[in-house]
Amino acid sequence: MSFRIVRVSRGSFEPAAYPEIRARLIESKRTLIPAIRALHGCLHFYAAIDSASSMMINASVWESPQDARQMDTLAPMLALAAEFVKLGVRFDRPILNYEVLWDLKDSA
Repeated sequence: MSFRIVRVSRGSFEPAAYPEIRARLIESKRTLIPAIRALHGCLHFYAAIDSASSMMINASVWESPQDARQMDTLAPMLALAAEFVKLGVRFDRPILNYEVLWDLKDSA
């Protein structure tokens, strides 16, 4: 298996904000998808939300740690994070990048 990184960004919010946060997260794909596709090494990207825990995540899979760190300076992502903070989202810091040790696809 080749070396890969899973990057996970987590944010929490008040339960009452769920509809607004969800709508903005869906809308974010308009600007984020083209920006992320332009980066080197992104294999997968997921934006997800959970109403029960009032949490949202971005989880992505990258070819290398250097590729994953491109997200630290991606202007559309930084602008979006600022918007979410104004809506009351509290992001966990630092954003963590995990080394993949195995996955179902590559396991026999």
